[in-house]
Amino acid sequence: MPVWLIVVIAIIVIIILWFVGTYNSLVGLRNKVKDQWAQIDVQLKRRADLIPNLVETVKGYAKHEKGTFEDVVKARNTFVSATTPEDEMKAAGELEKTISKLFALTESYPELKANDNFLSLQADLKDAEDKISIMRQFYNDVVMKYNNKIETIPSNIVASISNFKQASFFEATEKDKEVPTVSFE
Repeated sequence: MPVWLIVVIAIIVIIILWFVGTYNSLVGLRNKVKDQWAQIDVQLKRRADLIPNLVETVKGYAKHEKGTFEDVVKARNTFVSATTPEDEMKAAGELEKTISKLFALTESYPELKANDNFLSLQADLKDAEDKISIMRQFYNDVVMKYNNKIETIPSNIVASISNFKQASFFEATEKDKEVPTVSFE
């Protein structure tokens, strides 16, 4: 067998091995992005499940704050009915904003702030929020690694051929960054 044929075969084998390795790496990163989103989703759903109990507890003390309760329930229902990660991200931001309004409302009800049920629900919700915050950071880190792999040479060739698409970051919208206002009129 001629030397040039051995070199050509070796080059082809190296290219195939590189392609397979890069493809498998991209699949692993894509699956890690999905896994990290699933972890966030679990916590977002846990938070959504806590909200009705929290709203009912607060309602007993602040009967005239109907608008705030309706906003919280509406935001929760929007989140629960979201079907895509992007819709869930948007709805989660709105839900976070309405929850902060609800907690701001409770500041004017000292007897509510001392209620054991409320304190327990508030602690559970804070725990869920902390976990969501940490998981968002992990998710965004994985998305960055995945997107970098898709965009950088030479792995972008494999990504393009294999139809890998960029993942979306979990970002706060401008609306999420607004400070909630609570009125006690």
